[in-house]
Amino acid sequence: MTTMDAEAQERASRIALLPMQHVGQKTGFFTGTGKSIAEIWAHRELLWLLVRREIRARYKDSSLGIVWSLVRPLVQLLIYYFAIGQILGAARAVPDFAIFVFIGLTTWGLFAETVSGMTTSMVSNSGLVKKVYLPREIFPLSSVGGAIFNFAVQAVVLLVAITFLASFPGDGRLWFAPVAIITLIVFSTAVGLVLSAINVYLRDTEHLVEIALVVLFWASPIVYSYTFVHKALHGNWLEQIYLANPVTICIIAMQKALWAAGTEATGAFTQAWPDNLALRLGITLLVSLVLVWLAQRIFSRLQGNFAQEL
Repeated sequence: MTTMDAEAQERASRIALLPMQHVGQKTGFFTGTGKSIAEIWAHRELLWLLVRREIRARYKDSSLGIVWSLVRPLVQLLIYYFAIGQILGAARAVPDFAIFVFIGLTTWGLFAETVSGMTTSMVSNSGLVKKVYLPREIFPLSSVGGAIFNFAVQAVVLLVAITFLASFPGDGRLWFAPVAIITLIVFSTAVGLVLSAINVYLRDTEHLVEIALVVLFWASPIVYSYTFVHKALHGNWLEQIYLANPVTICIIAMQKALWAAGTEATGAFTQAWPDNLALRLGITLLVSLVLVWLAQRIFSRLQGNFAQEL
């Protein structure tokens, strides 16, 4: 036996005597959240790089670049404005209808893009998942970062449009907007985190999500006013179910914060607002925080076989 072989055998013997160490996250359902957060924070630079990659990949080889993030909501705005606003007459019943619709589309876009992007994030990053251990949550979270970036661009255009084409409510309601945005981000992160894990095992999930988003779009007051829902249901249990949708509450809160024409009677139109909207929004935020914790624990339990399934 040569000297090198003896040294290698001695090194292997020393390694065999070392105690086993846990690698990865704990799998206990009620434990491990703190460690998961610590691991994500330790890889925050990688998370930021993934967010930047997500943004760059979206506009790669594009001559217009970031402008494309505005094209889709603006086209949707034009379609709904003329189809529903002008042809069906909603614009005559709802004051500043274009601003009203743009608020809803911008808010909805944040939710829809976050959920759809997170759902496919694990499959899209399968190469990294199979090659090296990382806190797997950073892949869905990178989709959240990309969605927030696009929302910020659209929100700037929305604020400019309100400044020059309408006005801001002057009675201290603007605080609804940041709380609604935070609530929507937290809720969509919870939903997307679970769906991203399920989609690894059931690839049909991403197609079901596309259908569900179409249904949820029309189940939220985006191109029609909540007033019409209130007049039809008169506050009964169906209306309470309608208001139990966190996306609906966040969109209504954004409208209350930014849609000045809805804060005062205009002709024959008087906008209805849900009772205790501030309380509803606060409860929705608290429930969403609990849902994020629950979603992360479900994700942690399901991530064990990600590499094999991908």
